[in-house]
Amino acid sequence: MIKHHPNAAILKDFVDGTLADSVSLIVSSHVELCEHCQQQVKQLTAEAANNAFDAEPVFSNEDLDSFSMDDMDFDFDFDAIEQITADASQSVEVIPEVQQVTVADTTFTIPRALNSVARKDWMNLGKISRARLDFADEAHHTSLLHIDKDGQVPCHTHKGFEITLLLEGSFEDEMGVYNKGDFIWLDGNHTHQPATKEGCVCLTVSSDALYFTKGVSQLFNPLGKYIY
Repeated sequence: MIKHHPNAAILKDFVDGTLADSVSLIVSSHVELCEHCQQQVKQLTAEAANNAFDAEPVFSNEDLDSFSMDDMDFDFDFDAIEQITADASQSVEVIPEVQQVTVADTTFTIPRALNSVARKDWMNLGKISRARLDFADEAHHTSLLHIDKDGQVPCHTHKGFEITLLLEGSFEDEMGVYNKGDFIWLDGNHTHQPATKEGCVCLTVSSDALYFTKGVSQLFNPLGKYIY
């Protein structure tokens, strides 16, 4: 059961189209998995449509009263319009193909929002594997992250923000247990050490490097901007 969702402000910005592209991508991927957020997005979309129709008209009443079809300096091709309407009524919704990816011994389904996004080669570091998505969005990095069974990420905080969407498996940290579909947004106010018993695959968006806080992993902090 999905327990962690984007908040209302994020979903509204998603519907309004004001999120950064990478953030919109990961929110869209969560919505695909989450019936609760699908309903929220549906409601917000309807509200946005109603607000658009309730907006002030471009023309004043005087303009509309004086308007005449004779003022329009173009011709309608009614046959073409009728053909387009007929074609639209017979159209069939095309559902994007489901894609599966295997890394180590884990096979998982790619969110449909990622179908057209190219993936770079997996980079392996012990029980952690990462495949950067070829998705240009200023300083944001978007990646697939696989942690093998009984693996963990060293204790760290965040210089910027990090959004994690769990696509397969589960993991836990000092703040709780997370399962498939959970959406987690962390920043410099959070310090944690994610660990997984069964293994997991995540979609992540990061705006800056991790900052390791304990043990020998702190030696990697000077290289943080290259490895996040």
